[in-house]
Amino acid sequence: MTSRFAVAASLALALAACGSSSQPSGEATGAAAVPSEAATTAPEAAPTAAVPVATATPGAAPTEASMKAAADSHEEGDSDDHDAAPAGPPQTFQQCAACHSTQPGKTIIGPSLAGVYGHKAGQVPGFQFSDAMKNSGLVLNEKGLDRFLADPKGTVPGTIMAFAGIKDEDQRKAVVDYLKTLK
Repeated sequence: MTSRFAVAASLALALAACGSSSQPSGEATGAAAVPSEAATTAPEAAPTAAVPVATATPGAAPTEASMKAAADSHEEGDSDDHDAAPAGPPQTFQQCAACHSTQPGKTIIGPSLAGVYGHKAGQVPGFQFSDAMKNSGLVLNEKGLDRFLADPKGTVPGTIMAFAGIKDEDQRKAVVDYLKTLK
């Protein structure tokens, strides 16, 4: 029981720590802030590590062939997306990343989320799941993940995952879509 308390306390601290996007990741909380140009920049202007930034070479214009290739790669129904790199995690996924890695086999507080889409819950090797999760029968597909992410404790009573859930349907869909890309 002590270990469950320790996990819950660690999770609560981790979630509290990542709840603020106004401080750079290297800055200590509670420290006296010195006004600076960076501190007065609007949050939407601050770069994030999760969003790739495209740069252009000055004077370089796209060729007709490159524009056609780019347009073709974005056509609806394009099933040749296995070569494309994932767009990156949605903003809401930061809540997941506080406890879960996207690298195969890497455990933080919770198990790695790499390759879990489409599999039964509680089956990631190397992680000790609660009996509730192992015996839930939950399949981590669109329907199962949507239900679980909306209300983890309601979907799997007895889970040790201390997370209230993602109430917004669009945010859940974005997380599920991202989980599909993790191999």
